[in-house]
Amino acid sequence: MRRLLPFLLMMIAAPALAETPEGRLAAAGHSLPPAPKPAATYVTSVETGNLLFLSGHIDCIGGGKRGKVGADVTLDEGKAEAQRVGLCMLATIKDALGGDLSRVKRFVRILGMVNSAPDFTQQPQVINGFSELMKTAFGDAGLAARSAVGVASLPAGYAVEIEATIEIAR
Repeated sequence: MRRLLPFLLMMIAAPALAETPEGRLAAAGHSLPPAPKPAATYVTSVETGNLLFLSGHIDCIGGGKRGKVGADVTLDEGKAEAQRVGLCMLATIKDALGGDLSRVKRFVRILGMVNSAPDFTQQPQVINGFSELMKTAFGDAGLAARSAVGVASLPAGYAVEIEATIEIAR
């Protein structure tokens, strides 16, 4: 019975946990890294009114892909990198909102930048890694107006950088 009790408590608590953004992420096998710190003279987020503006984020987990998607980095690697950037951004959002991702009402605008080989044209598929992660966490509120563009280079040669604007609850 003592072995069964923790299991039963977990089964009772699991549905409630899965109803939060972090619970849905955990159920999908994701965990958040520590919130990244600015690498230069800027802040990672600015809250004004009911909006939270997020600076461009790159991989903060370590071991992020560097190079040009379509040359040094495959489409699938780029998509996985966009997902890792999303986890870093979620860590920033959580930190900015006092630890409560449930305050996110919806993602409003996403700008995804892909360090692209000159003939690479699948930037939207790369940034889908980010958008799919946000949909996992927030459902349809995780989807936003979005641009996915190819750029000649990104800081430190990273493959993906993403910035966002989100609406938050007060």
